Amino acid sequence: MKQLANNKKAFHDYFIEKKYEAGIELQGSEVKSIKQGKVSIKESFIGDRNGQMYIYGMHVTPFKEAYDQKIDPTRTRKLLLHKKEIDTLIGKKTQDGYTIVPLSVYEKNGLVKIELALAKGKKQYDKRETIKRREADRKIDRALKNY
Repeated sequence: MKQLANNKKAFHDYFIEKKYEAGIELQGSEVKSIKQGKVSIKESFIGDRNGQMYIYGMHVTPFKEAYDQKIDPTRTRKLLLHKKEIDTLIGKKTQDGYTIVPLSVYEKNGLVKIELALAKGKKQYDKRETIKRREADRKIDRALKNY
């Protein structure tokens, strides 16, 4: 597995409940561009339309040597999931506070995959608590290392 893009902010802003793996419906030159690591999912989000899941705002830099330069870099792309997974995600998303966020884009067995998660938004005090816990753990690790 080769990681191509990561969304670190998702772990800061959300409690990750369950992770899913999905394929992405791409056009020709987008695959080469993504495999070169020219993809960003920082500002992207996942939504549903007509019983299908789509990723919005994922930026794929156009492949320089492509014959077709007319592909929109931030176009909406369909996610390839099983029907049962889609129904579960849509059902959970309608519940209070749940959302679906992209976590990472990676290459697996020559295919481009995206890891998405069912997540619940953190409040500001939750974010501060996470930071405090992380800093305390670092301090303990440093003390044990020096001891």
